[in-house]
Amino acid sequence: MRRAVCMLAVALLICGGVAVGQDTDPIQGNWEGKFTKKEWSEKPITAKVVAQGKGGYKTILEIPIKQGKAVEVVMLGTLEKGKVEFSGTTDLGADAGGACEVKMGIKGSNMSGKITGKNAPGPFEMARVEKRSKSLGEKPPQGASVLLDGKNLDAWKPTQIPWKILDDGSMEVGKGNIVSKQEFGDQKLHIEFRVPLMAEKRGQARGNSGVYVQGRYEVQVLDSFGLPIADNECGGIYKKATPKVNACLPPTEWQTYDITFHTPKFDESGKKIKNAVITAEQNGIVIHDNVELDGTAPGGVSGDEATAGPLLLQDHGNKVRYRNIWVQPL
Repeated sequence: MRRAVCMLAVALLICGGVAVGQDTDPIQGNWEGKFTKKEWSEKPITAKVVAQGKGGYKTILEIPIKQGKAVEVVMLGTLEKGKVEFSGTTDLGADAGGACEVKMGIKGSNMSGKITGKNAPGPFEMARVEKRSKSLGEKPPQGASVLLDGKNLDAWKPTQIPWKILDDGSMEVGKGNIVSKQEFGDQKLHIEFRVPLMAEKRGQARGNSGVYVQGRYEVQVLDSFGLPIADNECGGIYKKATPKVNACLPPTEWQTYDITFHTPKFDESGKKIKNAVITAEQNGIVIHDNVELDGTAPGGVSGDEATAGPLLLQDHGNKVRYRNIWVQPL
């Protein structure tokens, strides 16, 4: 019986499905390819495919129409007989084909489709690609404080139920927020995170956690792959700032935050004279550029601003993982 179950899981993987309990999805992710028509062959076509649970998928297809510009087509599909098929319509404009019909399908590791209409781009093919942050695995510079190197939790205060060090050296969320023993002021923070695949969940129930810089300003951690940007989506500074772009990778792929933070400034009487300022890169892409923060986010160590504070990672009930965390004082 055990052999039969294993063989079923393998078969689902081969045909593009997801076995129950499996934490990855071979269909979900970034896809890239090109058109077969000669006049369109130099224009790359891309798609984001997002697992919706119960065999359902959403795709955001980006069709290039001119240098630096593309038209997005959002379509839904369901896994049937080892294949997911999508169809929709769009208008590419008079110069790029006008009104068009879009059809495409995914089977195994291949995606193919066709855009039809007057002067339309025609057939295309794509393959799934894994993008990698340029700072993934970055080593701490001289003078940095290492908060997580995969060996122990010595740099952190105890939680209600301990966060776990897993076999791969990453730390998995336990019960209760985890807070660093050490406090920091002006700083550069590097942190790597992995959100779980929770395909049937929606919104804030989908791979939720948070990185509280100085224990007070939350940069959201969430599965927001393929979603509109918002202050409560991944990369958002909760209640304060929306990311410039959605730089998220799919769930189960390791991502990075590289954050430069300057604390608020106070005069001799304790009155704040300058707001905190944050610049943040997600997966090597700038999502916040010298953004002023006029106050703290809820859920941190304190609602009062200060010139130093710990790093807090949020427990939101989801099995988010972290690794390679270090802080360089500035």
